[in-house]
Amino acid sequence: MNAKNVMGGKVRYGVVAGGMISQAHFMPGVRNTKNSELTVLVTGDPEKAEALKQEFGLRKTYHYDDFDELLAADEVDALYIATPNHLHTKFVVPALKAGIHVLLEKPMAVNEEDCKAMIAAAEEGGAKLMLAYRLHFEPATVAAIEHVRAGDIGEARLFTATFTQAIKTDNHRAKHGFDAGPVYDIGVYPINAARQLFGSEPIEVHAVGARNPEWGLEDMDDTVSVTLRFPGDRIASFVVSYTLNSFEHYAILGTKGNLSFQPAFSYGHGLEYDATIGDETEHQTFPEVDQFGSQAEYFSDCILDDLDPEPDGEEGWCDVRIVEAIRRALITGRPQALEPYTRKRRVEPTQVRGLAPPEPVEMVNAEDPSENRD
Repeated sequence: MNAKNVMGGKVRYGVVAGGMISQAHFMPGVRNTKNSELTVLVTGDPEKAEALKQEFGLRKTYHYDDFDELLAADEVDALYIATPNHLHTKFVVPALKAGIHVLLEKPMAVNEEDCKAMIAAAEEGGAKLMLAYRLHFEPATVAAIEHVRAGDIGEARLFTATFTQAIKTDNHRAKHGFDAGPVYDIGVYPINAARQLFGSEPIEVHAVGARNPEWGLEDMDDTVSVTLRFPGDRIASFVVSYTLNSFEHYAILGTKGNLSFQPAFSYGHGLEYDATIGDETEHQTFPEVDQFGSQAEYFSDCILDDLDPEPDGEEGWCDVRIVEAIRRALITGRPQALEPYTRKRRVEPTQVRGLAPPEPVEMVNAEDPSENRD
């Protein structure tokens, strides 16, 4: 099957799941582009459906139970899918087989088999599959990658990161164990950053977890420490947590210098970093950009110009196979070896988009999943 041709010069997007990330960030982001438009929302909340239909001028809304009806209609060219992690596959695979392009929120899936099923479905349907790695289009992140590639810090040898947030116990992320826990939810950020900065894939995984039942998180290690060994005895080490006050930082250290980010992974502000070469440190600042609109605009360009997106299904699988090795390491208490693997595609400077932040919108029956604890 061939994917549907885009008519009219703009890619028509449907949004599957109307949570915080969709209505506060992605939907305003699409409205902020010149090559994309919103046409459909899929949600189980009638109040949300009506309010967002009015706010974004949608043509139609669907209930999750009517997803097959949407796939048969000619109302979207692409879908942005932002359901909880364990529900990705049930929407992604049939959409791709129907020839509808998919921009999928990370993590790609909660096991490698589902990742491979999505990649196969994209090939079967002739549709494009892109993972929503918004930092692949963010100027500070891409500039740092270029610094490292150019050898400015010498040979990059060590990556360290911390990413924490206190999850509300009534949020769905607190109720699905490891599949929605801190490694899958926020651990993919340092994993992906290390892979991009080192330009290679890890070969060994170590992990230690801790859990405090008093926090009310169900069947998961709420704090996890991970060490990844890369070829050439390079090391990436990071800690993620669902029970600590919000904090984010990463650094990449080389034989001649280092780069240090804080903030590192978030949106709603410009990212910045210190670049230290020898004894000299220069603070690099970058303007805030619309990270969600930028990735939508890039994906739409790929659809309109028939180009393969960079953060594709293979990129998503590369992170998931590492997270699954972390899961095994936590269960067994032993290091996990990974088969050597070469990913040929990496972030390129041409992916950066400079879209200005959109105007904020009022959310309907949705909220930020994290909280600062007293």
